[in-house]
Amino acid sequence: MAEKSKEFDITKYQISGGNYEQTIVIGETGDEFNVTVKPLSWSRRNKIVSRCLKIDGGGNNSFDGDYYMKECLKEMIVKAPWGKTSESFLVTIDERLGKALEALVPQAFDAEGQAEEIKKG
Repeated sequence: MAEKSKEFDITKYQISGGNYEQTIVIGETGDEFNVTVKPLSWSRRNKIVSRCLKIDGGGNNSFDGDYYMKECLKEMIVKAPWGKTSESFLVTIDERLGKALEALVPQAFDAEGQAEEIKKG
């Protein structure tokens, strides 16, 4: 007798549970605070990546990492001590807070080549 194959469980691959609280620790000062984060779906992340990726007429690639980081943070942080996470807020923060917030953002590319090619472009 052939074994029955399991039915595919799509719920294992869907974002569920909604927003979650994340503690941010600023390494240099030890300050910490909580933010409420909304998970970034695969599709939404791809849309942001697409807006950051530029290909010129010669086929050369460039990727705007600053724009990617800001767009992800604005999309993901739904509650923070400073209120709304906006462009005007993000351009006022220093490297210490910026680096701590970067940890929330998913990588734009996997580590197997595409990111390396884009960085060279």
